[in-house]
Amino acid sequence: MEHLIPPDWFTGLPVLALLLLIAVSVAILGKGADLMVDGAAGMAYRFGLPKVVVGATIVSLGTTSPEFAVSVMAAWKGEAGLALGNAVGSIIADTGLIFGLGCIMAVLPADRFVLSRQGWVQFGGAVLLAVICYLDYAVRGPEATIGRGLGILFLALLAGYMVMSVRWSRSHHVTQDPEAEEHAEGAGKNVGSLILLVVLGLVMVIVSSHVLIHAVTELALRWGVPDVVVAGTVVALGTSLPELVIGLTSVRKGHGELLVGNIVGADILNVLFVTGGAAVAADLPIIETGAAVPHIFLVLHLPVMLAILTLFRVFIWRSTRRGYFHRWYGAPLLLIYLGYILTPFLMPH
Repeated sequence: MEHLIPPDWFTGLPVLALLLLIAVSVAILGKGADLMVDGAAGMAYRFGLPKVVVGATIVSLGTTSPEFAVSVMAAWKGEAGLALGNAVGSIIADTGLIFGLGCIMAVLPADRFVLSRQGWVQFGGAVLLAVICYLDYAVRGPEATIGRGLGILFLALLAGYMVMSVRWSRSHHVTQDPEAEEHAEGAGKNVGSLILLVVLGLVMVIVSSHVLIHAVTELALRWGVPDVVVAGTVVALGTSLPELVIGLTSVRKGHGELLVGNIVGADILNVLFVTGGAAVAADLPIIETGAAVPHIFLVLHLPVMLAILTLFRVFIWRSTRRGYFHRWYGAPLLLIYLGYILTPFLMPH
């Protein structure tokens, strides 16, 4: 995407043109999210699958593919440290920000069958990544990395997870409501049309998100906003913007299961798919040499990821017995995310 729409394109544009780009991007972003959600909901009805399963597979694969591409390209270009931070930061944003906001917006369903399976893979994958990082650092110190062998292991685990997801979805029977199916967006379309909706919606979301972030960043810098503030807010949010918009659109259109599934699936894929693929491309350093806080990944990112996923796991345990998440569950997740975003501003630079 950086090659298709280079950031340099935005530097010479007048302020009015940047404002127009922002307005158009927001409109396309919303429409693209609508199309993808409609297509995903329609596929769930057509195939008789739970929407939470569609969210955890099709939607999450689509929304994490840009992060996979960014991380692999960063590793190839010698910026491998960005890849690991991108994956863990996305997990924190997905669970803390996106699920937290969605939970506050509406009562989200808690599918016991799926969350007792994919939910444990989500938590186990994150714990595995953290254990590997801390153990390797204890043995090798500043030379600790996630190497190609571990990358291949993560991709093999990803293949196993996808196979098991298909088996689980086949054994998870859903009783369709004929009246709801009749009025469902995309339920009357054929499979090819639904796939086209998902792909077209995803492309619109990714491209418009990219343009929006660059235009807002350029505008903020021109208006004198400090670089560190822009990097810690606008740019940090950029990689999770597709998941955010699609997730909140799912809630708005009454498909909260898609948001829940997308969060769980995206977290799994950020460990196995994004980290695994980037590690195959190049060794991923755990310690960022030359940074003001070289151990920030070990002392901030990993602990926050584990804390937020542990809390989410507790909420799953409490919710699957009643079939829904309490709306107040979103508040502590959002507070943790806010603390995570603000902490770097308090560290020495």
